[in-house]
Amino acid sequence: MSESKPPTPTPADTYKGWLFKWTNYIKGYQRRWFVLSNGLLSYYRTQAEMGHTCRGTINLATANIAVEDSCNFVISNGGAQTYHLKASSEIERQRWITALELAKAKAINMQAESDESGDDCPAVPPTSGQGGGFRNSEIQSTLRTLNSKVEDLATCNDLIVKHGSALQRSLSELEGIHVGADMAEKTRQVTERATLFRITSNAMINACRDFLSLAQTHSKRWQKALQTEREQRVRLEETLEQLAKQHNHLERAFRGATVLPPSFSNPALAIKGGVSGKGDASDEDDDNEFFDAMEDPAEFITVPADPKYHRRSGSNVSGLSSETGTDDQSVNFDELSLASNPESPQPLELEPVRQRRTRIPDKPNYYLNLWSIMKNCIGKELSKIPMPVNFNEPLSMLQRLSEDLEYYELLDKAAKCQSSLEQLCYVAAFTVSSYSTTVHRTGKPFNPLLGETFELDRLRDCGYRSLCEQVSHHPPAAAHHAISEKGWALRQEITLASKFRGKYLSIMPLGSIQCLFDKSKNHYSWKKVTTTVHNIIVGKLWIDQSGEIDVVNHRTGDRCHLKFAPYSYFSRDVPRKVTGVVTDKDGKAHYVLSGTWDEKMEFSRVMQSSKGENGTEGKQRTVYQTLKAKEIWRKNPLPEGAENMYYFSSLALTLNEPEEGVAPTDSRRRPDQRLMEEGRWDEANAEKQRLEEKQRTARREREREAVKSASSPEEADAQVTGTEASEVSDETNTEDSPPHTPVASSYGPSHSPHLMESKEGSYGVAVKSTHPDNYQALWFEKTDDPVSGETLHIYKGGYWEAKEKGSWDMCPSIF
Repeated sequence: MSESKPPTPTPADTYKGWLFKWTNYIKGYQRRWFVLSNGLLSYYRTQAEMGHTCRGTINLATANIAVEDSCNFVISNGGAQTYHLKASSEIERQRWITALELAKAKAINMQAESDESGDDCPAVPPTSGQGGGFRNSEIQSTLRTLNSKVEDLATCNDLIVKHGSALQRSLSELEGIHVGADMAEKTRQVTERATLFRITSNAMINACRDFLSLAQTHSKRWQKALQTEREQRVRLEETLEQLAKQHNHLERAFRGATVLPPSFSNPALAIKGGVSGKGDASDEDDDNEFFDAMEDPAEFITVPADPKYHRRSGSNVSGLSSETGTDDQSVNFDELSLASNPESPQPLELEPVRQRRTRIPDKPNYYLNLWSIMKNCIGKELSKIPMPVNFNEPLSMLQRLSEDLEYYELLDKAAKCQSSLEQLCYVAAFTVSSYSTTVHRTGKPFNPLLGETFELDRLRDCGYRSLCEQVSHHPPAAAHHAISEKGWALRQEITLASKFRGKYLSIMPLGSIQCLFDKSKNHYSWKKVTTTVHNIIVGKLWIDQSGEIDVVNHRTGDRCHLKFAPYSYFSRDVPRKVTGVVTDKDGKAHYVLSGTWDEKMEFSRVMQSSKGENGTEGKQRTVYQTLKAKEIWRKNPLPEGAENMYYFSSLALTLNEPEEGVAPTDSRRRPDQRLMEEGRWDEANAEKQRLEEKQRTARREREREAVKSASSPEEADAQVTGTEASEVSDETNTEDSPPHTPVASSYGPSHSPHLMESKEGSYGVAVKSTHPDNYQALWFEKTDDPVSGETLHIYKGGYWEAKEKGSWDMCPSIF
């Protein structure tokens, strides 16, 4: 095959052809044979190798496809694999791009369908002529399964009654006998009957759990099916109404030209009456599509009823969470009854949830040279590096802080757990989920101005709301408080230390995160790991998370130790790997967690642990025998076109959406950030400089007042003069910091956490410059937490009451 001959599609959605692949700087581009099939792109050196040796494969479902020029394009799956390819002509390149995009879309749809389909029910959509039969057979199958589970419960109930009565008789007999020869025999009988009772009770627990799991799964499926039917009925009624209006108009026009027969005197009513009759039956139309409900992560662990473990430890099953989710079930069934009752009064329904935006203006395609700015700043604190908005993303650090709540459902489920150890698994998964948005987010967020706030009110949508405030300027610190109707609260205070090392950027989060649950009174705390931004000098920026996290339950002493493995080119492990072990206060392991911080996490119950062989560093490894792993968290897919919208998640796209009623200090009202989102970067840079100068002026005034109140007028003037002189270097770039951040992702970059003890004034004289500042946060106050022993800013109340009244007189004018 010649190089110029274009590839041709073959059966089974396979696409084959020659492309040039970049290998290294010595060999450059080399000709390779590529095969696209079933959402996978593989390549070989020659066509003959297809039968035995594949040189590499990339999954298009998670890959990004980018066009560089007329013949070159790049395929990457986030850093682990990147193919730089070149076609022989622009037409051939376009054919490949089209084929790859189609294959990617199909792979994503197949993956979504497999995720949405339930484990117990078929996910085959009904086709024309068999939709009603499919649904009937599915319902019958489900009812048969539920009936069998009910029979299991009845059998277990009979056995529990039988063994319980026998155990009671044995206990009564044991009380009446005298110490002697019969004592050992009676004791043996009581022990046997107690064992039978415990095994039967465990079987009853498992049967109840399976029944509730099935009931929850199918109630969600049926609820969504009913909702779909209701929406289709509404659309049909709207269509019929529009059709009737059109016929009325045609009738009036036709009457002006001729006389209608009596049977057509009112075609609108005939159409309404005739078609509306079909409308009622259309709910059973074979062409209607059935949508499966999304499968949520399991809310409890299903342990196989293995007799071996029942005999060895009767507490293995009973010690698991007995969470049943009855609250959710009652809500679901109430909604089902309301949806299925056509006579229910419509005004009683809840108001529709606000529709949030799904797009922002595309990022302008400007050439940015980060190295040209940072090459002279190696080793400096990043708060001293001037950064234009060109390297930002149109969100503030406070909004990035609120992105931690994207997977709030994990805390909702944790609040319902009866077992503190199982609850700790969900809290640990929540800590990992906050890093999932950082994989491609290489733009840095805006550093907030002092006193800037951001509210995230999702009380009606999701049952929680949160407030962030920039509570300190030197060192810069942001406080965050979130509270949920489901019985949990999250609070944190974040300060970041960051250094530019030449080839990479290190961001070390300082501060603590705490999560409190109302029902169990459990109080958890943890800290963030280090974020590293690589390829500052040359290549594509990529982000890694590395370090260790200890999630501690201060009430029980339980602990989850998470380890984020740094990426290594020579490692055989999965990139971005996270592992963890949940232990009680005595150090006994109960759960093992594993996964990646950018995709998903799984957990499994530990049945037995033992010491294994020595590791590479001479340390003895622990071997855990676990039950089957269950998925506890999975990352939500990015919205369509995310690569042109700063790789924002669906939640991030809504954070800067204008909203009425928020405080005048809210980040949504920040003008330079709004101009940048609209693509007006030059105006945004000018506005950014104006805001920084206004902040410096306000700070100097506070320092002047603080100095005057603490000393005599003559000393105050001298100290203020020295302070202003020292601000030339210290305040020049207070709004700037490093390019992005992972948890900088969640929190964005920040300044140094320490204050300079002294600086030189205008004449080289050392001037005391502790920057006295009498600023007090408006909505937070600094408090010592008696449980964790840490000092942090805690929400003191008043914000939501002020919003309800619409009274913001206490807010400073910072914009």
